[in-house]
Amino acid sequence: MQEWIKVARTYIGLKEYPGAANNPTIMGWAKGLGTKLLGIAYGADSVPWCGLFVAHCIKAAGLPTAPIAVRASAWSTWGQKCAPTYGAVVVFQRPGGGHVGFLVGQDATRYRVLGGNQGDSVSETWIERSRAVAIRWPSGQTPLTTPLPKVVAAGSTSKNEA
Repeated sequence: MQEWIKVARTYIGLKEYPGAANNPTIMGWAKGLGTKLLGIAYGADSVPWCGLFVAHCIKAAGLPTAPIAVRASAWSTWGQKCAPTYGAVVVFQRPGGGHVGFLVGQDATRYRVLGGNQGDSVSETWIERSRAVAIRWPSGQTPLTTPLPKVVAAGSTSKNEA
């Protein structure tokens, strides 16, 4: 299992705080990554944080992140293109924005995605494959050649990950 996925899995269940409060773990990721890397002064966990989560996991694995890492779309050109495989970074489009997370499975029409800011938490969710605009792997690392695992799991399909 890739180091960045090991890191990501440790946060499953972590939630942003409602209202004006901020989860100190999420804010700690932002502080650790810094304004230059994130591309903004990140001040609240109510700001979309899927890119922040991916950047934290990738950096914790000792790898470079996307420029302006807080933006989901910035991950579409990061690293190298690859086939859908376990642990790959996947970027989606949705009305009003985008989403980024890690591929962990698939069924006939959907990807199973481990990501942050999915229902305001770190979780696994289903997202339609047709929404994927990029699948990427870290530069200098050899992508896995095994197909993305088939997952049999109930659950609704996410339409808006925020």
